[in-house]
Amino acid sequence: MNMDDFGSLYKVLADKDIMQHYPYIFDGKRVRDWIERNMNRYRENGFGLWAVCLKDNGEMIGDCGLTLQNIEGEMLPEIGYHIRADQQRKGYAKEAAAAVRDWAFTNTDYPALYSYCKHTNVGSYKTAESIGMHFEKEYPDSDNEITHVSVLFRREFTDI
Repeated sequence: MNMDDFGSLYKVLADKDIMQHYPYIFDGKRVRDWIERNMNRYRENGFGLWAVCLKDNGEMIGDCGLTLQNIEGEMLPEIGYHIRADQQRKGYAKEAAAAVRDWAFTNTDYPALYSYCKHTNVGSYKTAESIGMHFEKEYPDSDNEITHVSVLFRREFTDI
């Protein structure tokens, strides 16, 4: 992901329906900051959210990747994803998240991977479950009201 992806990512992050479970909808500045933050993550951590592109034409339809997120006071590796509305329910989030899961368990030493979202974001935690994650906990959170956390422990993942 780089600044050339601004227009494509704006279509995702500025969509009020897609971002209904976030504390805010992105404007242009927030999208540019999002891209810059991920470019910094690549340099600092060797990973971040990557562009999700269609195989047949290279069109960017969202993002998916591994980031370190504050989950109930701990910085934990989290698989996150956002897919453009017209490309949802086609398996792209699942495919991308599974690829990130495989990459993370192959290229990092993390004992577990997490996914978290607002408790009302059923689509997000169902995607996490589709790649082998399971419910870990819910906790009160000022951004999400209640945050839903899914987890997959390395010892549970046998496809490597």
